[in-house]
Amino acid sequence: MTKISRKTKETDIVVELNLYGTGVSNISTGIGFFDHMLEAFSKHSLVDLNVTCKGDTHIDFHHSVEDVGIVIGQALKEAIFPIENVERYSNAVVVMDEAAVESCLDLSNRAYLVYDVALSGKVGEFDVELSEEFFRAVVSSAGLTLHVECKRGKNKHHILEAVFKSFAVALRRSIAKNERVGIPSTKGVL
Repeated sequence: MTKISRKTKETDIVVELNLYGTGVSNISTGIGFFDHMLEAFSKHSLVDLNVTCKGDTHIDFHHSVEDVGIVIGQALKEAIFPIENVERYSNAVVVMDEAAVESCLDLSNRAYLVYDVALSGKVGEFDVELSEEFFRAVVSSAGLTLHVECKRGKNKHHILEAVFKSFAVALRRSIAKNERVGIPSTKGVL
């Protein structure tokens, strides 16, 4: 179990993460929809995830969502690297009724995000653009290359849930053990 804490004037966060878990989670950020997305991520990635965040949500949700992304990213980096005997590359398309979202992932140890999900407005009280902020923080802190593309969809809840679930499934596939791979790079190191 990897445990990372981060405390600023805006947030106080503790994340516990078991990369090869069973998808059990205990999430408390004070942001209902975000909690729901993190629970879905845990379930479908099979990563055990405990998150507590006390943030300045009286201002808005931005600091909490971004900072949780930073800490989850730090925990993923510690749990994944140095990388050996895993698939490394993966992709997953998740459909939620009319919505279809694809995530393509490389455990590259180089941060890069392509987020092609054109949404605006809110789901409940959650500003939908915060999803991109979360994933930018995760990939920057974890050293992942992630491309997220909404192929179709109308319902914002369905689209965002497919975003989180497709990332989850792609992560589960990329960390799949494969002893034949060794170091998954011609460089010999990542």
